[in-house]
Amino acid sequence: MSNDSIKNRISTLISQIREADIDYYQDDRPKLTDSDYDKLRLELINLEKMYPELVLANSPTNSVGAKPSNKFGKIKHSIPMLSLDNAFDNDDVIDFCLRVKKFLSINNDYNLAFTSEPKIDGLSASLRYENGKLVSGATRGDGTIGEDVTANLSTLRNIPLILKGNDWPDVIEVRGEVYISHKDFKIMNTKQLSLGKDIYKNPRNAAAGSLRQIDPKITAQRPLKFFAYAWGEVSHLTANTQIEFIKLLSKWGFQVNPEVKLHSNPQKMIAHYNEISNIRSNLGYDIDGVVYKVNDLLLQKRLGFVTRAPRWAIAHKFPAEKANTSLKQIDIQVGRTGALTPVARLEPITIGGVVVSNATLHNEDEIERLNVKPGDVVEVQRAGDVIPQVVRVIKSSNGPRFNIPKECPVCGSIANRDTDLVTGKMDAVRRCTNGFNCSAQAIERIKHFVSRRAFDIDGLGAKQIEFFYKNNLINEPADIFSIEARNKFIDLEKFEGWGLISVDNLFNAINEKRTIEFSRLLYALGIRHIGHGNAVIIGRHYLSWSKMLIALKSAIDYKGEQWDDLLSIDGMGNAAATSLVNFFNDSVNISIVNNLLNFIVVQDTLEPSVNSKISGKIIVFTGKFDKFSRDEAKSRAQLLGAKVSGSVSTKTNILIYGPGAGSKYKKAKELGITIMTEDEWIEFLNL
Repeated sequence: MSNDSIKNRISTLISQIREADIDYYQDDRPKLTDSDYDKLRLELINLEKMYPELVLANSPTNSVGAKPSNKFGKIKHSIPMLSLDNAFDNDDVIDFCLRVKKFLSINNDYNLAFTSEPKIDGLSASLRYENGKLVSGATRGDGTIGEDVTANLSTLRNIPLILKGNDWPDVIEVRGEVYISHKDFKIMNTKQLSLGKDIYKNPRNAAAGSLRQIDPKITAQRPLKFFAYAWGEVSHLTANTQIEFIKLLSKWGFQVNPEVKLHSNPQKMIAHYNEISNIRSNLGYDIDGVVYKVNDLLLQKRLGFVTRAPRWAIAHKFPAEKANTSLKQIDIQVGRTGALTPVARLEPITIGGVVVSNATLHNEDEIERLNVKPGDVVEVQRAGDVIPQVVRVIKSSNGPRFNIPKECPVCGSIANRDTDLVTGKMDAVRRCTNGFNCSAQAIERIKHFVSRRAFDIDGLGAKQIEFFYKNNLINEPADIFSIEARNKFIDLEKFEGWGLISVDNLFNAINEKRTIEFSRLLYALGIRHIGHGNAVIIGRHYLSWSKMLIALKSAIDYKGEQWDDLLSIDGMGNAAATSLVNFFNDSVNISIVNNLLNFIVVQDTLEPSVNSKISGKIIVFTGKFDKFSRDEAKSRAQLLGAKVSGSVSTKTNILIYGPGAGSKYKKAKELGITIMTEDEWIEFLNL
């Protein structure tokens, strides 16, 4: 055969295989038998071995040609992969629709269009295409940085290596869910049993484990599939609606969910949710709810995002699965903030395919409400990945009442229930008062410190932290960064489970994290009430770590300019502000932080790169607006690089007011601050 005829045959085989993949994975209507399909692939493989110079970039065999990697690299998502807020009942869905309309200043009677689609219970992934070719693929990771699993994702037969057609953007990140069907999962477990191996617990875990194989050839042997439903970075998008975008994905060669529907009101959305719930067991893959999205992409853009989720979408979760079992005993766990959490130890029971032997009882008020005690028969529920919880007592035993201890069960220190200084209400949670001196708190704080959204140090998981703490090798965060220097005295290699390679890998992973961004460090410290969202807005406000420390020291008496400035941060409440000030004015905490700063570099939060008239300026909104809601006004100002404050001070640059403006307007006028009406503001920004 001539080179031209071989080249033509290879091209024909690739087209036939790709078409068969679409028939099987996308349309679910296979035209070829498995045997005939395998013959095509085998012929292609043999031809490419004989004529390697003729191998084409879009060949299906390239999907499994990558060499095994010793470690997954990292890919920073150009647009964060955020999670979704949840709706648990019909009222939550109706409230979501009302919130969207309120934000957009749309009349409640207007029928705003939403899409609904099954929420696949799989593993999120992002595929980046440049000029129609797949160039990288990543897991979701912490939403900002994911693992580079390009070679592994390339092995999925329903992920196109080259996009079909020619109307795709020059750059587009296609996002979706990697999953395993029920049929394929059953076959996988049958094979495991025949080999005398443990079966996989559920399709989601099997999918996650299969995608993260070091050797992509192993991934290629697993029956992974991919549903596409969203995008990240995109150079241009011709679609105007979510529905149009889904059609484009299908046109480009992706499998999209056939159950995506369009609705004009929340009642129809809920009706579709009920339909999906009824056919859930017949879909052939796991889902844990239905996702609703605003259909109009321009409205999606206006709605934007909160810290962790889009305002224009929500997940309507299915009801929790429940089962009855015996409560054997109640133990007390001490968390990183000192919270004493009662945990029910249960007679193991299977709920939703997962064996449950522990469930949370939350706090002593919940124990009082349930009137629960060891020996009772209880109803337990598990919803998705949520920790199982005891719902109610089915049959009460004659045992003694259970009381939460007034002392920490780990260190023996006093455990108190705090009282809110503003409301006077007693906290539902009892807390150990011993801080880092309590071993349970110290271990949990260090675990949090190295967690995904914090320092995210590879090789330092829960087991390793417990090992280092119990062997007195890591007692506080700074010890993590000094352990390599101390290893000549420690000799980690002598401990069971550690060798030259694993120790070297750990030290390399630690050294990679000696520079960290302001908000990640703040979150890593595990301060009560300072979650990831609050850490981000605090970072955006102060920009500099040293500037924040100076301000918080001045706010120790919960009054004065710096205290007012802290409370003025949009979204910052009194509890979070008090907790932050207390933490950085405690001598033990200051010592721990200063020790850490000897080993790391803190990157200032960058000023917004947006170049606008209001970049870096502090804006206050007050009163009622007609053209858009106050929430949308704030969101637009932040997108243009401004800082939005909740109160007027000498630092305020502009006050925008509407009808009903009161004390803020008066104070701004007294301070000589620039004041604008809503119309003047719109004209000023050319909105």
